[in-house]
Amino acid sequence: VLLLLTHRIQELVEACSCAPAHPQQLICDSALVIRAKITSEKVVPASDDPLNTHKMIRYEIKQIKMFKGFEKLKDVQYVYTPFDSSLCGVKLEANNKKQYLLTGQILSDGKVLIHLCNYIEPWDDLSLSQKKSLNQRYQMGCGCKITTCYMVPCSITTPNECLWTDWLIERKLYGHQAKHYACIKRSDGTCSWYRGGPPPEKEFIDISEP
Repeated sequence: VLLLLTHRIQELVEACSCAPAHPQQLICDSALVIRAKITSEKVVPASDDPLNTHKMIRYEIKQIKMFKGFEKLKDVQYVYTPFDSSLCGVKLEANNKKQYLLTGQILSDGKVLIHLCNYIEPWDDLSLSQKKSLNQRYQMGCGCKITTCYMVPCSITTPNECLWTDWLIERKLYGHQAKHYACIKRSDGTCSWYRGGPPPEKEFIDISEP
């Protein structure tokens, strides 16, 4: 079970494995979060070093909205990913029609790198709650710890922890909790799951046991 969970289920590839993480955690760990269309793609050298034979795919994008990364980049024109899926390269539709949520890292030279372990989803596949959470709610919970529950017993060990139980309950990673809940830090420093609606002030749902 744990071996299966180290891969994103649809992306079982030879050498690329990713530890399972709630979308909020992946967004908190990313330097850049944007909504964009892919307008074109081109295979380019991974570096200027002629001895380096690795290739990358350079996706030209049309940025629609930036949710995170303003302090480093204002507008993103290209994102890069390894050419090989075994190196966690991402294959996207470059038809200037499909919109994606892209998360990634900003390299020292200013390039944006994306790979399979980032949270990358077609925009239309996101729930309304996820789209709303991108603006602020997820980042309000970046000081919280989201722990994946693989089996019972599964219990909170610190006050700032939320238990992610989608795998236990639904036998899939991106289930109801991933689609509709954010783990938010309250004024007393504790963290709890919060579902949609108005800004998180009063309504919290505590899930202490699956």
